[in-house]
Amino acid sequence: MSMNRYVKFFSCVVIAVTLSACGFALRGAVNLPFQSIYVGLPDSSALGGELKRHLRANGKTEVTSQATTAEVVLDVLGETREKTILSLNSQGRVREFNLTYNLKFRLRDKAGREVLAPTTISLKRNLSFKENEVLAKEAEETLLYRDMQSELVQQIMRRLAVVKMDTPST
Repeated sequence: MSMNRYVKFFSCVVIAVTLSACGFALRGAVNLPFQSIYVGLPDSSALGGELKRHLRANGKTEVTSQATTAEVVLDVLGETREKTILSLNSQGRVREFNLTYNLKFRLRDKAGREVLAPTTISLKRNLSFKENEVLAKEAEETLLYRDMQSELVQQIMRRLAVVKMDTPST
C-alpha cells in the first residue's frame, strides 16, 4: 500500500513541475513605450471609450484631451461595419450573414512623423439567421459586434506595445 501512495505522490509532483515549467502565464498589463497618448476618437464612441479605458487601466500612460500635449497621437483613418449575405436557403431566403468590422489607424509622434504606419485590422464573424427569430438575431448581432470591438481594442493594445519609439540623438 505504501508503494501505491508513493507512486501517487510522485506523479502529482511530476504533474505540478510540468505545468509550472510550461511557461503559461496570464497576460498582464501592457507596457507601452510612451508616457502620453491622444486618441482621435470621441468619448461618445463605444470603441473610443473602451480603448481609452484600457489605456488608462495600464496605469503608466496618460490619455490626454489635446493632441498637442501628447507624446503620440492615434489617428483613426476609418472605421466600418458591414453586414453581407453569406448564404441562402433553397427558397432564396437568407440563411447566414457575414459581419465585418474594419478599423484603419496610424500612430504619429509630436513632430508628426509616423511611428506606426497605417494599419488595418479586419475582424469577421458569421451570423446564422432565422426569420422567426428576428429580435433574437438582432441582439446576437449586437453582441457579436461588441465582441469584435473588444477584440479590436486588444489587438490595438498589442500593436501599440511593440512600437519602437525613436529617441532623439544629442
